[in-house]
Amino acid sequence: MIPQTQRILIVDDEPKLRELVKAYLSKEGYAVEAVEDGVSADKYLAENEVDLVILDLMLPGEDGLSIGRRLSQQKNLPIIILSARGEELDRIIGLEMGADDYLSKPFNPRELLARVRSVLRRCGTSDQTSSTELNSSMSFGPFKLDVEKHQLSKGQQDIPLTTGEFTLLRVFLENANRVLNRDTLLEKTKGYDHSPYDRSVDVCVGRLRKKIETDPAKPEYLRTIWGAGYLFTVDE
Repeated sequence: MIPQTQRILIVDDEPKLRELVKAYLSKEGYAVEAVEDGVSADKYLAENEVDLVILDLMLPGEDGLSIGRRLSQQKNLPIIILSARGEELDRIIGLEMGADDYLSKPFNPRELLARVRSVLRRCGTSDQTSSTELNSSMSFGPFKLDVEKHQLSKGQQDIPLTTGEFTLLRVFLENANRVLNRDTLLEKTKGYDHSPYDRSVDVCVGRLRKKIETDPAKPEYLRTIWGAGYLFTVDE
């Protein structure tokens, strides 16, 4: 049984699906609330804290992408996007706006549960032993990553990271100066079976470069090694 402190907000305008997902996740031990639109989500979040938002793209009024972008920027909440369209463009846009994962409808509740556990594990305390357990911070160039607080800073400037960006940057720093291919990165950051066409790592790399590189088109730290993967370069 997982701790009740892990709270989830579902935002979906389909009553049957909303209640089904709520019941399934509640049975697994999560504290779950479900609302139908962005207005209700804002009202709930103004009075309650949550650990994860499951957000449908196709909502009445304000659409899911707009809501997700706002929540990611204002509250830095982990977000799993749901979409009935299942189009690759929707997936890419969702990931670019800061979502941590994406799931197409219809889906198996067990798959959603695996995604939920993975995202919450990445943004919380991991059971896996890593080199950063002995080091609460990691540095490269003028940047410092506080592992415990999930914060990136450059001097006195704080640089906000989504859960996915933090996890990917941490993996790169733990494997600095080593080429990592996409499959390895997906395994280390997602922790579940993935499609060979999953581009979420590439999207997240693009977002990271905008935050740490002087010129994202000519990266100094996070370089693409064509045909092999990515190399995060840190001075020894």
